Amino acid sequence: MRAFHGGLGHLIGPGAALAFAIALLASGLASSSVGTYAGQVIMAGFLRRRVPILARRLATMAPAFLILATGVEPTHALILSQVALSFGIPFALIPLVVLTSRRTLMGDLVNGRATIAVGAAVAALISGLNVFLLAQTLTG
Repeated sequence: MRAFHGGLGHLIGPGAALAFAIALLASGLASSSVGTYAGQVIMAGFLRRRVPILARRLATMAPAFLILATGVEPTHALILSQVALSFGIPFALIPLVVLTSRRTLMGDLVNGRATIAVGAAVAALISGLNVFLLAQTLTG
């Protein structure tokens, strides 16, 4: 990322590089907020547990701060973080398909067989692509 930031600053100017850095920070904070809120809704709704907001924020931000503190090269850290984050998708998608397929939970809004089949296929495809991504990242 440092190379992109520096290249952007060289090509367009320091203002563009600063705007990129601010936009990247805002994007990360927004993503963290959405993930934290989604976790709160799931914990409160399904598990009937409440976790204080400070504990949730620390749990979601601690890995990023730990990586920054260790001095890992930013571009490599970004790639690894995206690989790690991609593995969260099946953990959300598979329960989504399973839970929305239960008539006892969804009532009249339960998924039909076609939706279940497509959802299962998409979940399997994404899971397979994640395994491929992990293999490519670790070997290359």
